[in-house]
Amino acid sequence: MRCSRVILVLASASAVLGLLQTPASAADGTVTVFQTEVQPLAVYENPSGCHKLPGAAHVLTNATDGPVRIYGDPFCLGPSLEVAPGHGAHVAPGSGSFSA
Repeated sequence: MRCSRVILVLASASAVLGLLQTPASAADGTVTVFQTEVQPLAVYENPSGCHKLPGAAHVLTNATDGPVRIYGDPFCLGPSLEVAPGHGAHVAPGSGSFSA
């Protein structure tokens, strides 16, 4: 009986969290990442979700219609920095990700 209650509570909590999430939609525009002078720009058209930054990433520019978040890990978890539309930010080489 006790196990049934725990399962019921967990299922209810999962359902509520699912209802609270907003649907993901792609940002209109581009996110561009500069690495080095000898590498082409990494351009992400209408980005949606989490994207791992290139290994030598140095500068990210947000030319989308919404904010972009930069993370220190490759999974878009933990603390982040918000980059407003029309702005850019330095990123640490070797790790990180961004989400739009």
